[in-house]
Parts: sequence; structure tokens; C-alpha cells
Amino acid sequence: MEQWLEWARGPVFRACFVIMLLGLARAVVLNTVSIGSLIYASKKNQREVPWRTVLTATLQWVFPVKKGVEARAVFSATSMLFHVCIIVTPIFLGAHILLWERGLGISWPAIGNLAADYLTLLAIFTGVALLVQRVGARASRAISRPQDYFLPLLLIVPFVTGYLGMHPSLNPFGYNGTMFVHVMSANLIFLLIPFTKMSHVALFPGTQLISEMGWHLKPGGGEQVAIALGKENESI
Repeated sequence: MEQWLEWARGPVFRACFVIMLLGLARAVVLNTVSIGSLIYASKKNQREVPWRTVLTATLQWVFPVKKGVEARAVFSATSMLFHVCIIVTPIFLGAHILLWERGLGISWPAIGNLAADYLTLLAIFTGVALLVQRVGARASRAISRPQDYFLPLLLIVPFVTGYLGMHPSLNPFGYNGTMFVHVMSANLIFLLIPFTKMSHVALFPGTQLISEMGWHLKPGGGEQVAIALGKENESI
């Protein structure tokens, strides 16, 4: 099992990480081209884009504090906490930083182990809570697809296995087996990011900007943008 763990940490991790970077780079380029096309269309049609309005609306969606409170306060707060935990914990966990230092010679300040434990447990709790809220809300069920249920579960797996790996007294399984699942689930997340809704980690601001700009171009532009974005989401 130790050899399998090294395999997962080594070549599998590198392959999945490279695929993620290349996939996200492609998506960012395509989004940038779309934004450029919209700017060109606005000038061609002699329509001035109200940049302040567009950027303000985009930022309100990127940091949806006001919109979340106005819509579904509990769901929005849970979602924001979940996103913070799943981003901060793996990036600033001391054990992860040590791996980057060994592999690439780079490092940055780490959070304490106690803080990491709390953030890990909060990630698990909020991830489960999001699933429960999605299943329990009729409106959410109506627009949900299989990946909307699968992805939160997948995102929770590295946190559960990581917590068990760091607390042997609570772990009913072997350490190597637990860490193998931990690393492979993280590898699968890296692999799927460019091809699923998780791509919003890099695309969300650009997508929202495109959507907002669409409403300020020619008549019917907003509807066309909404249709285009809907087809793009269906494709991933």
C-alpha cells in the first residue's frame, strides 16, 4: 500500500495537476476572448457599456453578501463558509506546504493545527449541510443535476480522510489506506475542475462579467448571453 500511496502522490498527482492547469488556462483564454468580443460589439453598435454598473454588479455576484441575504440567507452563508474552508485549509495546511517545499522549494506561512482541525470539521459540516439544503428545497432540486450532488460529496472526502489520517485514535482504518483515498480523491478533484462546475474557481468573475455586459449591448443581448451560458454549462 505504501508504494501505491507514493504512486498517487507522485506521477498521478503531477498528471492531474497539469491537466487542471492546462484546462483552466484554456477556459480563461476563451472567457477573455468572449469579453473582448463583447467590448468590440459594443463599439461596433455604438453602444457605451456602463462599466461602473457592470463591474459593481459583477462584484456583487463574486462576493454575494447582499444578494445572498436578499435571497437565501442560510444557504448563502453555508455556501460561503464551505468555499472559504475548502480553499484556505488545503492551501495553508502545514503538511501540504511541506510537500510544496520539498518538491519545488517554495513555502508560505501555515495555519496552526488546531485552526486546521476546526476548518476541516467546518468544511465537512457545511458540505453536508449544503447537500441537505439542496435536497430539501424543491426549487434547488428542480435545477440540480447529478454533479450538483456528486461534487460536494467528492469535495468532502479529502477532508474526512485527512482528518482521520491526522487523528489515528479516531481512524478505524489503516493510515496508508486512508491517505491513499485522501490523495486520490484530491487528484480526482484536480482532474475534474476544468470540466465541471468547479471551474468557477477561475471562471466565475469572467462569466459574471460577460453576463452583465450582455444586458447592455444590443436589444436581446442579455437573453442571448443567458442562452449561451446555459449551453456552456450543459456541456460541462
